[in-house]
Amino acid sequence: MKNIKSKITFVLIIVFSLKISAQYQPKNITKEDLKKANEWVDKTYNSLSQDEKLGQLFIIALYTNKGEDFINNVRNTVVNEQIGGLILMQDDAAREINLVNEFQSKSKVPMMIGMDAEWGIFQRIATAHKFPWAMTLGAIQDKNLIKEMAAKIAEDCKRMGINWDFAPVVDVNTNPDNPIIGNRSFGSDVSNVVSSAMAYSNGLQDNNILAAIKHFPGHGDTNTDSHLDLPVVSHDLNRLNSVELAPFKALMDKGIGGVMVAHLYVPALESGKGIPASVSKNIITGLLKEKYGYKGLIITDALNMGAVAKRYKPGELDALAFKAGNDIMLFSDGVKEGKRLIQSAIDSKEISQTRVEESVKKILLTKYFLGLNQYQPRNPENINTDLNNDSHKKLVQNLYSNALTLLKDDKKLLPLNCKETYYYVPLEEAPYQTFPDQLNLSTTAIVIQPSDISAIPADSKVIVGFHKDNSTAYKPYKISAESKKILAELAKNQNVILNVFGSAYALKDVDISKISTVLVSYENNDDSMIATAKALTGQTKISGRLPVLVNEKLKAGMGTDLNASSKIDLNNKTN
Repeated sequence: MKNIKSKITFVLIIVFSLKISAQYQPKNITKEDLKKANEWVDKTYNSLSQDEKLGQLFIIALYTNKGEDFINNVRNTVVNEQIGGLILMQDDAAREINLVNEFQSKSKVPMMIGMDAEWGIFQRIATAHKFPWAMTLGAIQDKNLIKEMAAKIAEDCKRMGINWDFAPVVDVNTNPDNPIIGNRSFGSDVSNVVSSAMAYSNGLQDNNILAAIKHFPGHGDTNTDSHLDLPVVSHDLNRLNSVELAPFKALMDKGIGGVMVAHLYVPALESGKGIPASVSKNIITGLLKEKYGYKGLIITDALNMGAVAKRYKPGELDALAFKAGNDIMLFSDGVKEGKRLIQSAIDSKEISQTRVEESVKKILLTKYFLGLNQYQPRNPENINTDLNNDSHKKLVQNLYSNALTLLKDDKKLLPLNCKETYYYVPLEEAPYQTFPDQLNLSTTAIVIQPSDISAIPADSKVIVGFHKDNSTAYKPYKISAESKKILAELAKNQNVILNVFGSAYALKDVDISKISTVLVSYENNDDSMIATAKALTGQTKISGRLPVLVNEKLKAGMGTDLNASSKIDLNNKTN
């Protein structure tokens, strides 16, 4: 009998070891390391009360711009509910560091600190340096550059005491009117999304910052913002498998530590009418865990979002999400009630204690692998400079340079010639001055306002800039009727170079048939404009490819290489 018990125990140990081996682990981990990790997990788990175990399942938001009452509420929740983690929101980096240090000191188990840092810490902290959006990165052909960028984001995360970047987005953006994904997607081509996301994830996790691919089962073809209401993805299984689900299936067994589940209604995957994926047992347990065999952390999208917050009460929503198979409830507004309802479900045998143990031990193991068993407080001194300096600028400008996509150059107007005079016409609503200023370091670019284009001599070389407002990733990309009219007028008598400082989707209904040269820069900011000016004047190569299907003539993968040129001699510029 004793031998049988020993064999059963041995089998259970082997099963558990296999179970955890598929989730995130640091590189070059040894059997001894794994043994120590499991010992720490078991010891920590056994030291927790049931209430403390349930607390590990929750992450709440920390803002520093909502006043002291809000911060005190967070403080009380951290202490009283012993929660598993925080998601850092706006807006003071030094204050956030001080608060995280304080809260970590009051936590029995170190907290996991997360942030939506898809384009770096800047996404939440305005004093940090902005990295390119995923759509821009999707145009880059050398995916090692994306990995390099993610490694730098990981460095910034570590500086802040962040362990988990809720990125990358692996939604395939096939809908130009998508109000919430768009620029956050690597594009409309599945293989490009996968290779870009893999590079991003490796850049994070090779540097000990957890990644989370999102938004399962795919948010790319929606026309509703899930922050406001529940989007519906009505495709059949064949389409879902080939597009929406494809990146998740391709990446799940690559060691990526987290999957974030979206607030979407997908009838082909969930027969219950109007049930969001984030609370669907069919989608999370049935598909993600059982069919796909995913062993990493499964986390909800933010539970304060309108898609679910309008339909369920705080606490009730958390319990439903856990019952469905999520390990972590993100941005919970009902921790205490959620814990009560989960415990009630355990008492009534609706949920087993084994299910709690599975999730909590996964969370603890990930915390151990991220080094949280030896948490060290961060120093807030010089944090803004550390998050925004020349090392960031150099890397970011190189990324924009490699993303630049030349769609056509019929009259071979590029690269620009330092001995010629060009006219620059800025269109649309956003700042533009950095661009002509940079051009004028290498050639002559005379700025002409749209109202004065009749003054441009016929047969001149005219650069037209569509400067779109990129102050957020969600600004409209459409070009005004007035701008399209001016572009058409210029094309009649001039040699036009059109530069799009905005989404490639801006060209969706722009007639470029009579435009000689079209370049897409994807974003309108100083780094993008500096990189573009250098490329136009031949100082750097142009090698990007269109990441999205724009219209029937502009398809994903389009683009022409243009090598750097000796045509520009900066020492012999003539004015």
